[in-house]
Amino acid sequence: MLEMRRLRLLWELDARGTVAAVAEALNYTPSAVSQQLGQLEREAGVPLFRKVGRTLELTPAAAGLVAETAELLAGLERAEAALHREHSELSGSMRIAVFQTAVLAIMPRALRMLRDAYPALRVEMVQYEPETALRETWARSFDLVVAEQYPHHAAAHFGGLDRKILTTDPIRLAVPRHGTVGAEFDRVTRIEEAAGLPWVMEPRGAASRHFAEQACRNAGFEPDVRFETADLQAHVRLIESGNAVAILPGLVHAGEHPRVRLIDLADRPFRALFTAARESSGGHPALAAVRSVLEAVAADLEAWAESVAVE
Repeated sequence: MLEMRRLRLLWELDARGTVAAVAEALNYTPSAVSQQLGQLEREAGVPLFRKVGRTLELTPAAAGLVAETAELLAGLERAEAALHREHSELSGSMRIAVFQTAVLAIMPRALRMLRDAYPALRVEMVQYEPETALRETWARSFDLVVAEQYPHHAAAHFGGLDRKILTTDPIRLAVPRHGTVGAEFDRVTRIEEAAGLPWVMEPRGAASRHFAEQACRNAGFEPDVRFETADLQAHVRLIESGNAVAILPGLVHAGEHPRVRLIDLADRPFRALFTAARESSGGHPALAAVRSVLEAVAADLEAWAESVAVE
């Protein structure tokens, strides 16, 4: 009889690529993972691995086991969801991956609401970049991810993950307020007039960076990117202090009057915020409760975003 724990390690090796990555994800030592995989191969009675350089490559027999193990893992999640539906009180743990804007704008209120409504439910949150978080949720490191998608920059899709739109978020040009720093900023009323000014953007590879660069190029200029940081609150500080301009999503200002001047872009673009979870866990009542609270908070924020004054 093949042992489920070892089959899970085989599935993880196929998903993550190396023994070291499996060990790091599951808090094992690499030698312990290798020993368990070796034991699985002996139990199977057929070769499961080929040594290719310093890595293990799966044989066709192992690939077949991986496919069956994926079905077993999904079945276990469905069984767990059915078990929890029989309980009158939500309990257990939910592990959520969230990107920075959602951490600041959505999660504080959502976590408080969940704690008040479901005191026996433990909610854990980790800040992750959206594409990494989607993969880790597919790989069962998280139960739910809150992610973003910018126009013309689709977030990666992983088989077996659903997607539910949480809210939309207007994307605008942000510049210092009138009369606070200098005439070169005061004269800006549209993106074309920000050519030649210093810009702050997220590092290359980020969806927001790709969008901002394309918006500038479509406006006829190459942005002078002098500052790079993944922290959007740092973007706001650099703008309000008169050091830069930027293209920012509206939820960066959630819960307060914007400390910068906001200017609509010509096509009034928006990013989408969405949640994603494994389809096999979709019937879990705790997952449904968390999503319901997130949707309620997001709806209030969407109404707030529509009320923000822009030029």
